[in-house]
Amino acid sequence: MERIFQNSRFLVIIAVITAAISSLLVYVSCINIVIHIVKSTIMSLPDSAKDGKELIVELLKILDLLLIGITLQVIAISLYRLFISTTKPNESQFLAAFNIEDFHDLKITLVQVTSVVLVILFLEHAVEFGGTIETLYLGIAIAIVIAASTFAWRSMK
Repeated sequence: MERIFQNSRFLVIIAVITAAISSLLVYVSCINIVIHIVKSTIMSLPDSAKDGKELIVELLKILDLLLIGITLQVIAISLYRLFISTTKPNESQFLAAFNIEDFHDLKITLVQVTSVVLVILFLEHAVEFGGTIETLYLGIAIAIVIAASTFAWRSMK
């Protein structure tokens, strides 16, 4: 019975493959989006502050997508290293760079990256719509989520 449980860790490979493919798809999509933005910007350079802001919003959205892609990649590699690989987590340079020694550390890293993605989301909204009441509500909602996440993260230590 113990052997069955030990070998069941290989089921994590489903999550690893899914996260890796998702990360790759996000990277490829970002490259495609950047190519289209470069083409459209060269064809029609921004000639007003409004057009410049629209370009900035598009670039921020790409940055947001790339952070999500990186997060998916971190998840894939971390899950593989933590559950499947025979290499100890503290021997992995990749996991050491992210300070990930166990599953708990992976969760903390995800909370931190999610907070950054939420801040970028707020910046996108603020640049796109300006100082509206909806922007204030979104900022308050994001602040509450980040505060709760930070509280949870500190409680996890």
